[in-house]
Amino acid sequence: MKSLTYYVMLLILKLKGVKQEFSKTPINYSKLRKEDVRTPKNSLFKLHQVKRFVEAKTSITEIIPASATKNLIIYCHGGAFISGPSKHHWDAIREIATKTNAIVWMIDYPKAPENKIDVICENIDKVYSKALEKYIANTITLIGDSVGGTLIISLVQRLVLEDIERPSKLVLISPVVDATLSNPEIEKIERIDPMLSKKGVLSAKQMCVDNNDLSNVRISPINGSFEAFPNTLIFAAENDITYPDQKIVIEKMKNSNTNLKVIIGDGMPHIWPILPIMKEAKNSLNKLITWINTDTKPLN
Repeated sequence: MKSLTYYVMLLILKLKGVKQEFSKTPINYSKLRKEDVRTPKNSLFKLHQVKRFVEAKTSITEIIPASATKNLIIYCHGGAFISGPSKHHWDAIREIATKTNAIVWMIDYPKAPENKIDVICENIDKVYSKALEKYIANTITLIGDSVGGTLIISLVQRLVLEDIERPSKLVLISPVVDATLSNPEIEKIERIDPMLSKKGVLSAKQMCVDNNDLSNVRISPINGSFEAFPNTLIFAAENDITYPDQKIVIEKMKNSNTNLKVIIGDGMPHIWPILPIMKEAKNSLNKLITWINTDTKPLN
């Protein structure tokens, strides 16, 4: 049985017109950016030390808990490559930093359409290289929601190819793994997805590439290899148009012997573990935190 807060969240999404905005082509990225929160309020992290620095074209907010461990979490936010971060990202990061005592880097990478996927990925690579200067790879966890998941999957694929030390853990929250959105199952789910529509999501992806090259592994990591991936936790949602492609990636990871844990949200929308209000979101975020705090098998 769904909680009352689940239905309240669905009502909020409807009143805010989220799906309506994601049904437009071209998608109105300027309007979506009005929800961006580039710098959180000081009161949100009053029990943490907050620092900011820049790597390449990426602004990084470093959240340091009072009893910080030597572990680092790099959070790569969603927003269809065209917007973000938003308030719900900062709220989730506060919970994660407080309950793991890990240092957290929130990375505000360059956005489309001003920047294409190659530039965005180059920035993600440079941020990870910067992290390796300060932290041991097996103390690093990568978290990405939506297209943030896209970016950290493709990062790991490049790390494996280039024989660079991989992070210890990977957390994927409703990752967008195929920018073509060509899976026929998507049309069935689109009718019940309360947040996303194929038209707007596809428009945002097209803003991110040249020559409409949506099959490029950097923006469609479903087309890459999943060999030698870190310990991975995936949150997928049944009422999410990105779910059909996630199921394919889950099977690819299993076939590649990834140490994998999958949590499927029954009737949940896109990125549900970090949505506000919902009891189901809070429970899922606590599961995420518990998984991060639990020792997992070492990487080969």
